[in-house]
Amino acid sequence: MPVGTAGTVKAMAQEDLERLGVQILLGNTYHLYLRPGHEVVRELGGLHHFMGWSGAVLTDSGGYQIMSLERLGKVSEDGYDFRSHLDGSRHLLSPEGAVEIQAALGSDIMMALDHCVEYPASHEVTAKAMRLTNRWARRCRAAYADVRDQGAKPALFGIVQGGIDAELRRESAEQLVEIGFEGYALGGLSVGEPKSATYDTADHTAGLLPPDRPRYLMGVGTPEDVVECVARGIDMFDCVMPTRHARNGAIFTSAGRIVIKNAHYARDPLPLDPACRCDVCRRYSRGYLRHLFLAGEMLGPMLATRHNLHFYLDTMREIRDAIRSGAYNSYRSRFKLRPEAGEAPDS
Repeated sequence: MPVGTAGTVKAMAQEDLERLGVQILLGNTYHLYLRPGHEVVRELGGLHHFMGWSGAVLTDSGGYQIMSLERLGKVSEDGYDFRSHLDGSRHLLSPEGAVEIQAALGSDIMMALDHCVEYPASHEVTAKAMRLTNRWARRCRAAYADVRDQGAKPALFGIVQGGIDAELRRESAEQLVEIGFEGYALGGLSVGEPKSATYDTADHTAGLLPPDRPRYLMGVGTPEDVVECVARGIDMFDCVMPTRHARNGAIFTSAGRIVIKNAHYARDPLPLDPACRCDVCRRYSRGYLRHLFLAGEMLGPMLATRHNLHFYLDTMREIRDAIRSGAYNSYRSRFKLRPEAGEAPDS
């Protein structure tokens, strides 16, 4: 899912996303609540109409922002009491409020409010946050019943927390499955822990969740992460990496990641990725893309974003095809041979 935090995927128009084959976008409850306001979005027809998007929309509940903006607020049983990073105004984001806001936004998939903690955190801190998340999940489920009674029919996902502690993840997952959700997310990963711990936790937690419900790994990650975590039972992903990296000139290719601002691309006539079928690679050279970035032209980040999103979406298409044909293990083995980080060879 490309990330459209504030109702837009940076550097991309909605028609460009449609041409890429994007089926679902992610928006953020915290940011849209503060600006333009969920009531404004509701008055303007909901997020789909507001942003001119006919595909599906998943909205995060704001739990990650509780962690990243913790200095601006305080977590309690009631929710997140915070001051806006925009104007300093005071707000309370409760579990019921998170559901109400997402319903006003017109989400197709809404997330229960969760409390995410950074890595490393003590067992006590991690357990406390996980158990608060699960109590909030029950309240979100009750509030969600009221939303459905009013005619809306979004899906509600619960979020499994517990850091990289296997027993805390088990406790969280078992309680959430008992409550019952349309899908389940794995939160609190890719927040500083070793990659091996991310993979092990995803593998362990996915195995605790119902096989007939979507399993969503939040905020992850590189193309390699996606391939490896699908093998561990994950179905859905979101990450700012393809768009954020693109705006800084980092390009994902089948031969590794390249930094297009580097001087040795100045006279390079090749496309960003000779193996790529996207519109950018069919039309523009590395030399031209480098020129756009160094000249400060907006088109540079726009084209880089379009390519990176295509690369991620094409990787997901390859994954689906490999699963359908029964060749996923072979695909995964070939993918591991691709360079993932650092500069791709000049050739």
